[in-house]
Amino acid sequence: MNLADLIAVARGDKPADLILKNARIVNTFIGAIEEGNVAIAGEYVAGIGNYTSASQVIDLKGAYLSPGLINGHTHLESSMLHPVQYARAVIPRGTSSLVTDLHEIANVAGMKGMHFIMDWAERLPLDMFFMAPSCVPATYMETSGATIDENDIKAALKLPDVIGLGEMMNFPGVINGFPEVLNKISAAHGKVIDGHAPGVSDLQLNAYLAAGIRSDHESTKVEEGMEKLRKGMYLMIREGSSEKNLETLLPLVNEKTCRRCIFVVDDRSCSDLLAEGDIDGVVRKAISKGLDPIMAIQMVTINPSEHFRLHDRGAIAPGYIANLITFSSLSDFDINMVFYKGNLVAEGGHAVFTAPPVSAAELTDTVRVKPFARESLDLRTTKSEFPVIEIVPHQIVTQKSIEKVALHNGIVTPDIARNIAKIVVVERHKATGNIGIGLVKGFGLKTGALASSVAHDSHNIIATGIDDLDIYIAIKEIERLNGGLVVCNKGVILASLPLPVCGLLSHDPLEIVVSQLNKVETAAATLGNLPPAPFALLSFLALPVIPELKLTDLGIVDVLAFKLIS
Repeated sequence: MNLADLIAVARGDKPADLILKNARIVNTFIGAIEEGNVAIAGEYVAGIGNYTSASQVIDLKGAYLSPGLINGHTHLESSMLHPVQYARAVIPRGTSSLVTDLHEIANVAGMKGMHFIMDWAERLPLDMFFMAPSCVPATYMETSGATIDENDIKAALKLPDVIGLGEMMNFPGVINGFPEVLNKISAAHGKVIDGHAPGVSDLQLNAYLAAGIRSDHESTKVEEGMEKLRKGMYLMIREGSSEKNLETLLPLVNEKTCRRCIFVVDDRSCSDLLAEGDIDGVVRKAISKGLDPIMAIQMVTINPSEHFRLHDRGAIAPGYIANLITFSSLSDFDINMVFYKGNLVAEGGHAVFTAPPVSAAELTDTVRVKPFARESLDLRTTKSEFPVIEIVPHQIVTQKSIEKVALHNGIVTPDIARNIAKIVVVERHKATGNIGIGLVKGFGLKTGALASSVAHDSHNIIATGIDDLDIYIAIKEIERLNGGLVVCNKGVILASLPLPVCGLLSHDPLEIVVSQLNKVETAAATLGNLPPAPFALLSFLALPVIPELKLTDLGIVDVLAFKLIS
């Protein structure tokens, strides 16, 4: 429909394509509920008023009508779903738009990986907006499958739907003025630049913000979140599968601050998408904790649209994209109908669009490991104390712990009594033979091993276990599968989830992937007293931009000191 026709429908001189009548409309501009009919012409809302003439009329009978939800910061790769299956999972949950930084798949396959997702996005009834990955690799202290430099970022920013620079995880590089980091920021001048600044405060935060960074999703304390709000950042309140900050940060949301706050998921597993939903699940939880429902909806509609300069969505108004959702109760926020550009794409929790066929041969040869012997997993030291990665429950931050270690002939052994297991990262992109070895405290293993090719952000193979042979067998099974999740005990593979696309994604339907994930998590639970979502937690133990201690293929990283310590 051309502009003249849209205006004619708005005037009431031309029939609409669709009228949604008797709606209780969520006005995200002013935070109010209004009643009326919404006329839709083509992809756009023509107007709100006493419209009656249309090709199709749907009587909402007093149901609420809201803008489609915008997930302002997520990594769809963490769902382990092919883009088609990801769309099947999130569209019925009301997600009409999302902003994603593809640094996960880019760390494996570079620009080719980005184009894989972007090409699929064009075929789906879901608007994906992309942030050019700023940190591929995230640091120099690991080996990734690709590098994205300043020139790549300039090229990426010219691509359709690439709207800014993705989360700048190398906050020490920004604060200390590393030229290669500042060149990337300069390449994105005038665009939205997202942040990633865990624990950064005071003058260091000033230095970080002076670079033009305007959001952060890493706050874990009220004081941290408030300082970032005061200094002009959008506070992204994260509630993901393993990073849960909503309850802590929710007291910061009030009438004065709510328009500067955005709910995000960052990383959401396929099982959580199926059971709890996408960003809609975060809205429901916030409402259940006492947040005003209209504020909660603003935080996933108009707020992210303004931050990301997506000025054609986030509200129901003339000339806005007709991405809309209906629901019967503000408190339950149980989404019924989902409209994408004026077309019904989901109803009653089920997708009603036809998904395009998927090829099984895309990006399925990315696991390349140099052959190694089991003895290569020996952790040798001449010291009685050793730095240990200590898990913080329900968080991806860890603590640096110096522990006395159990030694046998100069080889460090796990200590089940003190909940200390071995952790290993094996480089899998270039067959360098790099193997990082360390210790982790708090994983709860009493026997066996877990291994995964999902290890943020470089996605080398990460494994943790009590027995070296089990660790070795689990890693070799990951190699055989071309990526995935594996549980091994006493030399036997108990369960596995193949992830052949870049070692990150499955071709299988959502329900099958969830079933396979449940099986590996159930098998993992038999190995001890493990934390919830153990593979999600394991995946972050290799991320050297989240304090305090992490492990890469090059060794143990002290994140606060930003250096390798072994």
